[in-house]
Formats: sequence, structure tokens, C-alpha cells
Amino acid sequence: MISSPLSRWTDSSALSLGVLGVGNIGMVHLKSALSMPGVDVPAVADAAPENRRRADRAGVARTYDDYATLLESESLDAAVVALPPSLHAAAVERAADAGVDVFVEKPLARSTDEADRLLETAAAGGIAVGVDHTLRYQPDMVGVKTAYDEGRVGHVPYASITRINDGPLGRPPVEDAPPSWPLDPDAAGGGSLLELGIHCFDLLEWLFGDLEVRDAAIGRTLELPVEDAATVLLRAPETGTTITLHCGSYQWEQLPEVNTRLQLEGITGTISNEDHLPANFYASAARSALSNVARRLTGGDPDVFGPTFYLQAHYDALAAFCDAIREDETPPVDGEDGRRCLELAETAYELADRADGDDADLAVPEAEVTR
Repeated sequence: MISSPLSRWTDSSALSLGVLGVGNIGMVHLKSALSMPGVDVPAVADAAPENRRRADRAGVARTYDDYATLLESESLDAAVVALPPSLHAAAVERAADAGVDVFVEKPLARSTDEADRLLETAAAGGIAVGVDHTLRYQPDMVGVKTAYDEGRVGHVPYASITRINDGPLGRPPVEDAPPSWPLDPDAAGGGSLLELGIHCFDLLEWLFGDLEVRDAAIGRTLELPVEDAATVLLRAPETGTTITLHCGSYQWEQLPEVNTRLQLEGITGTISNEDHLPANFYASAARSALSNVARRLTGGDPDVFGPTFYLQAHYDALAAFCDAIREDETPPVDGEDGRRCLELAETAYELADRADGDDADLAVPEAEVTR
């Protein structure tokens, strides 16, 4: 519960939300917020002029080239932190100084130590921290959890999840150079495990309770400074479930295909997220893809909210955060949840490093060298 004697705003007024960073995912959050009832977006901040121009075209009243200036200049209830992970802690510190609750893009931080400092700063400033872990908001994942909680396949001894896409590189032909920070270990904190696997950890603990990391392997299919593949063996003591998690950013993503697959192997049957996709998913996704092609040909901005239904999950996650702030409640996915996912990722990195050292004398093909 957020401890404040009086709410900073009333039910009769809109929640004032700023967006710090309006690159790819920041624009998703911005378009979500702009379409949300009871939410006002007076301003955004981004260092890139082209991103500020996109936000201006989307209908934002004011844009800033520095998030600190925005926080000092605007009267906000909350802010979305959609900056590179290396800037999350500093942005939360500025928000805490301004008394502004924050919805932080995953990963919450680059390490558990950094997350601890971030959460201490937030607590000292009396602000709430939410984290954008969105898989649990996807309708197909909600369908899996509902079926599992209802006991449709009985006990589940084994489960698996795979999440793969093309990461920051994009599918050829690529017109623009990819952003540099996702390929910088210092800026991003890691590769696929923190970009994709972190979502899987959150989803799996939502399903099965606390997880234990038993083993892990980290690899580089491409010659990048960060890992582009990770496989993790997990155990859920509460349910007695063994889980394999694989994530990677080495495979071209071709919409409208779904790049996340979850299977629960129960004693009376299997639950798959593919059985719970919206009935009109492929048709609507294909229409959105064609619409975006037309927008590019005419010089318009692509509709980043449309191509796949899982972007709707970003809307639902942000809406749930806003509702919690409106009611002075703890966000449904809070900072401790974000920290927990980082803890699992760090354990996986440590086990992978240890295994790599044990195999140091083996001749390993260059493409299979682990982190």
C-alpha cells in the first residue's frame, strides 16, 4: 500500500502521466496512454529529435529533450520510464525527488544490486514502482492460467516456454541502423536473457509460484557483444514442476506469427497458449501489417499498436498500473517482482559461467562459445 495521507489527485480529474523515452516501446506506451480514459499525457521526453517529432504528431502538447527537465517542469502523477536500462535508476531517483510514481520498462535494472538501490530510493521518496512485465496480460497466457487453475489437466510435472525474435537487428532488408544500447552489455545489462527471458521468469512465477534455477547455458549464435540465446532449467517446488525456458534473438520474426510458445504437460493432457489465441488474431494482424506497409509508402507513422495482439497487453499492464495509482494501491506487478526476475536471471548467468569454466579444456566450435 502506498502510504500517503491524501491522494495527489481526485477521481474527478485525469491522472497526469509523462513518458520518459519515446523510442519503439515508448511509443507503444504513449499510444496506449493517449487512448486511455481518465489519463492525460501532457508531455514526453526523448533525446532523439525524430522521436520527439513522432510524439508531437501523435498529439502530445509538449516535448523535452531531457527527462530531468520534464520532471522539474511538469506537474505529474506518474511517469513511464521507457529509457535504456542503464538510465532506469537515475530516472527513478529524479521521479522520487518530484514525488512521481513510476512504471518502469523491463528489466527493472541491470542487476539486483542496482534494483535494490532503485527501490530504496523509491521508498525514501514515497513513490510506487510498477514494472512492465506483460506476458501475464496476454489473452493466450490468461487462457493457459485459467485452464491450469481450474485443474483441466491435473498435476503438471513438466512445462516449457520459448520466446524468440530478431532482437534489435530487425528482419532484412533493414533501412536504419539498430539502436546501439541493446548490444552494449553495460547499457543493457545483458542480452536475450534480460530482454526476453526476464518476461518468461515473471510469467512462470505467476503460474507456478517461486522458482529455483537448476542449470543454464548461454550462447552466441551471432557474433554480438551480448548473448543472443539462453536455455534455463527451472524447478517450481510448490507445484513439483520442472520447466525449461529458452529465449533467443537470433530468429527473424515474421508477423503475424506468435513468437512465444508455452506448454504445460499435465497428467491428463496438454495446455498450450496457441489453443487460447484470439479467434481473429491472424486476420487482424495481417490487416495491420498491410496497413503499416501503406503508411510507410505514404510517409506516415506505422501503427505500432496494431500488428499483434500482444501489444494490447502493454495497454492492459499500463492501465492496471494507473488503476493502482488511482486507488493508492501497490501496482499488480511491482518493483519486488521486477527484482525477483533479475535475481533468477543472475543465477542463470552464474550457472552458465560456471559450466563454461568447467568445459574450458574442450574444443568448442566458435559459434557455440558461451558467455
